[in-house]
Amino acid sequence: MFDLERWQEIFDTIRKNKLRTFLTGLSVASGIFILVILLGFGQGMQNGIAKEFEQDAATSVWVWPGVTTIGYKGMNPGRPIQFRNENYDMANFLFEDQIENKSPRLFVRNVFVNYGSESLAYNLQGVSSDFQFIENEFMTEGRFLNLQDIYSKAKVAIISNKINREVFQELDSPIGEFLDLSGIPFKIVGVYGDIGGEREEDRIYIPVTTAQQVFNGADRLNNLSYTLPPVEDFETAVEQSIKFKNDLKSYLQKVHTVAPHDTSAIQVYNPMEEAKRFYALMGGIKFFFWFVGVCTIIAGIVGVSNIMLIVVKERTREIGIRKALGAKPWSIVGMILHEAIFITSIAGFSGLILSMGLLEIVGPHVEVDYVLNPSVNFNVAITTVFVLIFAGTIAGFFPAWRAAKIHVIEALKDE
Repeated sequence: MFDLERWQEIFDTIRKNKLRTFLTGLSVASGIFILVILLGFGQGMQNGIAKEFEQDAATSVWVWPGVTTIGYKGMNPGRPIQFRNENYDMANFLFEDQIENKSPRLFVRNVFVNYGSESLAYNLQGVSSDFQFIENEFMTEGRFLNLQDIYSKAKVAIISNKINREVFQELDSPIGEFLDLSGIPFKIVGVYGDIGGEREEDRIYIPVTTAQQVFNGADRLNNLSYTLPPVEDFETAVEQSIKFKNDLKSYLQKVHTVAPHDTSAIQVYNPMEEAKRFYALMGGIKFFFWFVGVCTIIAGIVGVSNIMLIVVKERTREIGIRKALGAKPWSIVGMILHEAIFITSIAGFSGLILSMGLLEIVGPHVEVDYVLNPSVNFNVAITTVFVLIFAGTIAGFFPAWRAAKIHVIEALKDE
């Protein structure tokens, strides 16, 4: 039931103690504000990390050769490792049941790329038909390389959206046009886009078999790349990728006479393993953010409790008069709790609105490495405010209960 006199008392008390009430509310509001902002940036970091791992297929594994740093079985350190077709073929045979997509990669260097009279500065790479799925690319025109291109060593090329915009802007479509690769014409059959953005679109793809034959690649390869079959949960996917990584690395170390503990000779990048480390780190960061935010809120709640104690002390004589006139203990408790809940609620929702508004306005424009669109789940934020109000109620209860237990004679004697 709405009690107008009760509300008048609350506002009279606030007017008489404006600074004290403001500072108490500020401590509560700042607690919610800090917690929501920290949670928002925690989510932003998680979004940023997820975006980084979106660039390639989630279950991809990338392998490339390095230089030995440890002597092994009579072989000296400092020996460069070179992958060859037979390594790729044998790995596919040995681990066939663990592989979903596979592709070798050859970086074609010292090749002049021209279109008409225009010289182009883009990377040229020889890959297989599965590379589209490993690199997480999508086709916007035409097609990607297919098995027929690989087997026939076709002179076809795939360009990116970026190359299409920069070189073929005057054409309706680049499909069917020819690129001159060191005097050899290659027909454009497809245009791809990359989820990683333009920084991943500086490449022209041709069949790896064509690259090896036409540009003196022999049977050399620069990189082996794979994706593994999808599984139901993240932990299983991590275990699967680690097992495949270790099995593949062991095979390559054995065939190239590399010491098992030489980390430089055969290098493997496993996004799932890296993702697990990042997400574990994110869990720790989020816990720290929650800890800081909750501690700040607790400080605000302590402030509310202290203010209510002061209020009870200042109104001891008034409380005694109320009890002498017949006020019930729970009426006294309700009077004190009402003020505590009101201050906590107004301050809590003020902090929530300010923090959510700031994230809504600033969040989409944040451009920081590994932080993307900081935001917070509204249900989590609003639940936090209601928990805060409940905690404020508890904080106000003990001073209120103390007020209700004051003896009338002692209260009336209070100055």
